[in-house]
Amino acid sequence: QVQLVESGGGLVQPGDPLRLSCAISKRTFSNYAMGWFRQAPGKEREFVAAISWNGGSTRYAASVKGRFTISRDNAKNTVSLQMNSLKPEDTAVYYCAVLRYYSGSVVDYWGQGTQVTVSS
Repeated sequence: QVQLVESGGGLVQPGDPLRLSCAISKRTFSNYAMGWFRQAPGKEREFVAAISWNGGSTRYAASVKGRFTISRDNAKNTVSLQMNSLKPEDTAVYYCAVLRYYSGSVVDYWGQGTQVTVSS
């Protein structure tokens, strides 16, 4: 059973930074692309960012490009999302995910989610 555990969510003010982390129990973690998704109240879950198995490639949703950075540490089985210049519209539950393919959005495993609230 693969487990993904997110951490780092919280309440921040507009313009503040926040870093999310995800620890994965999968033994072959380094073989897989990873991603972050988010779901705001009343909206569908949406793609945020993805990183290839070795960290050599990344891609982002247009709404976060230039503000968010995804990274991974294969030695520690972790993936992170550094979020800068946060906006109220970034408020959502953020989910870590194991992707079937780096270039797609099919998810094989989800984390339980961590709440991010951006409000003054």
